[in-house]
Amino acid sequence: MTFPDITSELKAAMPELRGRLLANQSLAELTWFRVGGSAQVLFTPADEDDLAYFLKALPKELPVYVVGVGSNLIVRDGGMAGVVVRLSPRAFGETSASGDIVTAGTAALDKRVAETAAAANIGGMEFLFGIPGTIGGALRMNAGANGRETKDVLVQATGIGRDGTKHVFANADMKFVYRNSGVDPSIIFTSARFQGAITDSETIRARMNEVQTHRETAQPIREKTGGSTFKNPPGNSAWKLIDAAGCRGLRVGGAQVSEMHCNFLINTGNATGHDIETLGETVRERVKANSGIELHWEIKRIGIPV
Repeated sequence: MTFPDITSELKAAMPELRGRLLANQSLAELTWFRVGGSAQVLFTPADEDDLAYFLKALPKELPVYVVGVGSNLIVRDGGMAGVVVRLSPRAFGETSASGDIVTAGTAALDKRVAETAAAANIGGMEFLFGIPGTIGGALRMNAGANGRETKDVLVQATGIGRDGTKHVFANADMKFVYRNSGVDPSIIFTSARFQGAITDSETIRARMNEVQTHRETAQPIREKTGGSTFKNPPGNSAWKLIDAAGCRGLRVGGAQVSEMHCNFLINTGNATGHDIETLGETVRERVKANSGIELHWEIKRIGIPV
């Protein structure tokens, strides 16, 4: 689907804008699944002030969505009307450590934050080493692995509201729950501060190696995938329910339930966004019929279905 090109209008209304605006930009290459349509407008801000300026001047009727590295995302084949914001690692990817605190821009990879902490002998953030996303996604989804979550280490997050206003959130303000945050979805997080504990280097590196070994042996990390597809129901494991429902290896078009880990869907090469989402819904139906338990999507699904 091709959307009307509104970039000239936006540029005219924002003469001081320094970031890049692109019309009808494909989003498929920005996601791990490598599927999906185009964004009507893709905006890459130059820095936090540029993002605030853009959001304040943007017509309120235009929807806005932010995309990181697309590791936990299905973009539907019809694409995204409105504006997709992508924070670049150059402007929002810096990390630093001081004492037991790590500061990071939200375009920084979770893995890089873990490495920054390790280099400063700050323990407690090793779990981030195994999460294939950015800090922005970790804040929005309370990302976790290996028994720990973002809420366990976050001190403070900063974000820009839809009206261009800067907001600062303490840990309690984030309203963290399992795989989600209660912060207004229109807030675009720009930076965060995390606190760990000074720990000897060998202990930290051993934990990080354990995290990496688990990923390599238990997850299809070399496939076109989106990470864990469904949230674990209370007291249960999504992959066990999927396996028990006979869905291991199940296919729809070019999409398949991973043989290695049933809670991962993979693009075998020619899948569409529709294939992947339909496969996920089929899995949910079979699990519900088999166990009576309803699985809930952990992967975000955005855009217009075709």
